Amino acid sequence: MNEEGRPFKGCLYFGLMLTPDGPKVIEYNSRFGDPETQVVLPRLKTDLVDIFEATINGTLDQMEIEWKDGAAACVVMASGGYPGNYEKGLEIHGLDSKGQVEGATVYHAGTKCRDGKFYTNGGRVLGVTCTGDTLEEALKKAYAAVDKISWKGVQFRHDIGKLRD
Repeated sequence: MNEEGRPFKGCLYFGLMLTPDGPKVIEYNSRFGDPETQVVLPRLKTDLVDIFEATINGTLDQMEIEWKDGAAACVVMASGGYPGNYEKGLEIHGLDSKGQVEGATVYHAGTKCRDGKFYTNGGRVLGVTCTGDTLEEALKKAYAAVDKISWKGVQFRHDIGKLRD
């Protein structure tokens, strides 16, 4: 792209899977994806707008980007049947003050709000993100938050943050 006079300025994301043979690239995108962004940005200390401006201006190499200590974990809550066929319009319970875990951020992806209530409206419905001093602490908090949210047929992975043998 540089040789063509169109240098790349943006975000390049690589999705990696750790395997016994080492890390393998399973996908890459030139955009912020979710839940990848939802788990990275809570640890960013530097203002994201400043990073964007430095990227545009070509001064990113002169910028010090700072990160908060600790870890973050995101658990995606999906509709039953996703990624195939799934039902929409199911009421989501636990998004009120009784369902919240301190420090949890719930990102809406496939939801619809009607008359003050939330309903499913997509395959990936919610991304539940928590931070902690360690990955184990962040995961424990994220799963505690997930356990307080429900709808008919909800599904989510139980192996987030776990190493495979």
